[in-house]
Amino acid sequence: MYDIKALYEAENVQDAIRLLTEHPQAQIIAGGSDVLVQIREGKRAGVELVSIYGLDELRGVSLEEDETLRIGSLTSFSHITKNELIQKYIPVLGEAVDMVGGPQIRNIGTIGGNTCNGVTSADSASTLFALDAIIELTGPEGIRRLPIREFYIKAGKVDIRQGELQTGILIPKQSYQGYRGHYIKYAMRNAMDIATLGCSANVKLSEDKTVIEDVRIAYGVAGPIPMRAVHAEEAGRGKEVSARILEEIAEQVLFDIHPRDSWRASKAFREHIARVLCQRALKEAIVRTGGVIHE
Repeated sequence: MYDIKALYEAENVQDAIRLLTEHPQAQIIAGGSDVLVQIREGKRAGVELVSIYGLDELRGVSLEEDETLRIGSLTSFSHITKNELIQKYIPVLGEAVDMVGGPQIRNIGTIGGNTCNGVTSADSASTLFALDAIIELTGPEGIRRLPIREFYIKAGKVDIRQGELQTGILIPKQSYQGYRGHYIKYAMRNAMDIATLGCSANVKLSEDKTVIEDVRIAYGVAGPIPMRAVHAEEAGRGKEVSARILEEIAEQVLFDIHPRDSWRASKAFREHIARVLCQRALKEAIVRTGGVIHE
């Protein structure tokens, strides 16, 4: 049923790096909600695994001295949703990961696993893109940090080098202070379904709540990897809050996204709902920031 050649259990981060270096063909397993399914389907027959699930040092959410939010890569979706720091500073991430699978998956699935899979449909990914998240990787040469947009290379592939493992996700203070966001997942059914399209928006308004000082919009399943709608963002910055400007922003996303036809939805339908979800996500984010949308 499970064709596994060997399973090594890491005692700490440095031990995991050693095991990955000594066994270059080995793959990391954390919660196992994706890896074990793939093994059972025969996609990783004869695999060697390095388990990092016992590394509690990679769990939890904390606020560093410079007020950067640090999320350990082994933090489960359930813990992220319930965490007080997440609820206070970036509740949109808690809401996004609360849409992953069912309760059992959310209890064991980790945000590190969700991002390291490299799939465009990961519910955490588009929201982390809209938060300007930074990925922390630890390996034989030490710690390496890179923006999440550079972490994703192509469908199913991320920038993890030999011997490295993802140890944290960082949200700098300037990326969340004064912002409020909203994530919308469109799926064929409400219960435990992969997103047909996901849209996450973060908005920062002027002090009087009438002007969009900054906006960040990101999509999942709008291309081979999660992506930012940079043309749409530029169209919104510095503009007065209104229903008309939200429509103009939404039209610009077509210059950024690259959806495809699939059995879940056609390219044309994804383009349509990309515009609709953009407006809805922005409206909710603006309301959460204290803004009022005038016609």
